Amino acid sequence: MFTDAHAHLSFPQFDEDREAIIMRLQESRVSILINPGTNVQTSEGAIAIAHALPFVYANVGLHPGDVNHFDMNDLEKLESLSYREKVVAIGEIGLDYHYPDHNKSIQETCFREMLRLAKRRDLPVVIHTRDAWEDTFRILEEEKSSNLRGFMHCFSGGIDEAKRCLKLGFKISIPGIITFKKSTLPEVVAALSLDDILTETDCPWLAPTPYRGKRNEPAFVVEVAKKIAEVKGVAVEEVAQRVYSNLTSLLHIQPLN
Repeated sequence: MFTDAHAHLSFPQFDEDREAIIMRLQESRVSILINPGTNVQTSEGAIAIAHALPFVYANVGLHPGDVNHFDMNDLEKLESLSYREKVVAIGEIGLDYHYPDHNKSIQETCFREMLRLAKRRDLPVVIHTRDAWEDTFRILEEEKSSNLRGFMHCFSGGIDEAKRCLKLGFKISIPGIITFKKSTLPEVVAALSLDDILTETDCPWLAPTPYRGKRNEPAFVVEVAKKIAEVKGVAVEEVAQRVYSNLTSLLHIQPLN
């Protein structure tokens, strides 16, 4: 039973063949999929799909790339959406300094607001960070509380960053990048316990080898689990089971019988 902790199944890239995508992920034994929101509209879309499919759950959140159009009404809407059935986390949220037009101040304000929402609602957070590790750690330290937990989605750091995440109470979600030839993620996974790891696709982007260059999809998360199994020297079934337990425990999802 494989798990995709972060898949944008409601995004328009899947509008023409979503039913086929769902069929393939079921054939690949993907038993749980978490569909994140990036703003109010996509959070609503994630919830709609979660309500339609028993194995899909939703997050609601504000992606750092969407903060320039954010206002306090959106915060109220996201908080209201967080009470909807099958919403299991606040995300994806965080910081992204990759593009030259990023606004650090607005991103930080929105990141803090989303973390505070998660603490009020006692929900885990799903964090996106790119080219912003030090500010991400600083804000998490400053906003730290006994109920602040979650995972670092599409982890892109090294062993030191991974250890700092674990110390803050966050798990590490491994994407298809681990299968790329020049990836350093195998070194990170080798240094971690399986108890600290989740698997994801971040589809429709970052398709793993042997699908690199194509549109990514949830069924491909199996390749991520296979690579983790290779690195750890264990059976892929063990990876799948351990990751499944990690995800269901973190997000308070009732395990399947």
